[in-house]
Amino acid sequence: MKIPQLKTKDFLTLADYSKEDIINLFEYSAQLKREVKKGKFSKVLENKTLAMIFEKNSTRTRVSFETGMLQLGGHALFLSSNEIQLGRGETIADTARVLSRYNDGIMIRTFGHEKVTELAKWASIPVINGLTDSYHPCQALADYFTIYEREKDITKIKLTYIGDGNNVANSLLIGAAILGCDIAVATPKKFEPEYTVVEKAYKLAARSSSKITITNNIDEAVAGADYLYTDVWVSMGQEKETAKKKKIFEKFRIDDKLIRKTGKDAKVLHCLPAHRGEEITDEVMDGKNSIVFDQAENRLHCQKAVMCALMGR
Repeated sequence: MKIPQLKTKDFLTLADYSKEDIINLFEYSAQLKREVKKGKFSKVLENKTLAMIFEKNSTRTRVSFETGMLQLGGHALFLSSNEIQLGRGETIADTARVLSRYNDGIMIRTFGHEKVTELAKWASIPVINGLTDSYHPCQALADYFTIYEREKDITKIKLTYIGDGNNVANSLLIGAAILGCDIAVATPKKFEPEYTVVEKAYKLAARSSSKITITNNIDEAVAGADYLYTDVWVSMGQEKETAKKKKIFEKFRIDDKLIRKTGKDAKVLHCLPAHRGEEITDEVMDGKNSIVFDQAENRLHCQKAVMCALMGR
């Protein structure tokens, strides 16, 4: 299979792509995954470098991008917030232009989404959004690929997200609306996904026939779900809210009882890291319904596909 061609220079949000674009990335991810299983690696990015900016740390993001670049024949450079003066001692525009002279791509994991868009504006090389407070497109791509591997028709499934209406929930909404599958998001009151993202998802869903449900009623959300998804209640940077959020979210937990309420043998996803005993029980995390670690592995394959599509041109 040829490397997918994306219509954008950068990978900032799934909203920039069509269903065909995303399916092409899935198919290429599957090819790359098969190669890894056989111990073979396509050196698509031989001698190319990826600058990785981490203003928010992450085990999976760093390891999967570094490993992916190595397998593709390239090299990744880790730049922590202590080693780079992005937007502080040096402007974002200057950082983008300097890194563009040294590297073939930039991956950034940061706070405000506007920082990623500003970096992409000034960079002459591809910029990949590794996470912002508003979006996590690499995660959502891997999540839907994990479902796609198991389904003959992804439009026939219902995904239910339970917990905080955070960046993961936002990207899952966008992804479902583009791919045409149904999604329900159940959160406590005042913790719903961003209004502008929900509006965007509804507009996209009008074209794909995806059914979107935003609710505070867990039972309504999980009824008929094929897949259940959760994330930590307290995201990085919200540590001061831990005690408060634990109390508010205590009923928004995936356990065996909740799986039974779907009326199906629903599979369970979690983007990790998991706070076991809070948003998900040990029994579910380690049980027969969990596909969490397949999902974690797929970050590697999907991000390799994105890097090839952007940097292998």
